[in-house]
Amino acid sequence: MPDIHTLVLVEGESDAAAVRALAGLFGCDLEQGPIRICPAGGVTNFSQTLLALTRTHPRASVCGLYDIAEERHVRRALANATVPNADHDSLESFGFFACVADLEDELIRALGSEAVQQVLEAQGELASFRRFQAMPHHRLTPVDQQLRRFLGTRATRKIRSARCLVERLDLDRLPPPLTQLAARLFDAA
Repeated sequence: MPDIHTLVLVEGESDAAAVRALAGLFGCDLEQGPIRICPAGGVTNFSQTLLALTRTHPRASVCGLYDIAEERHVRRALANATVPNADHDSLESFGFFACVADLEDELIRALGSEAVQQVLEAQGELASFRRFQAMPHHRLTPVDQQLRRFLGTRATRKIRSARCLVERLDLDRLPPPLTQLAARLFDAA
């Protein structure tokens, strides 16, 4: 196994699947390379995960994705890992890039609701989504919000969909946090 030079800290398995798919868009094989994707099992586990990772790989750089509402957890994780100025500097300067609501929201906005529904259709999930839309408490909700909620109703759907949604993107339509992460990881401009 190669030396690990970069650790990518993400909240969960769906974010990890999206980053792996992102690597594929750039022709990078993460299984053979020096980058390791590290799902924390929830943002509240960032501190514990980051401390364990930096002990195991002390020379590796760390970067990642997070939801903007969870910024305090990322800052606390960096501070606990004794990263200087973690309380004051922008998280982007440390290689952590914020999703407005979450990564699924970013992907839905980048692709558009029609393309996301085509992904659901290809996965055999469109009929389930239509039933979901017909539920009384979802009927008046905008379709992009319906899609985001639907993707999160099953963990396996969220993981599979994250990968498929990223694979569907053109490089020039990547959401900002994925563009920033790609620039850091794959020397993408």
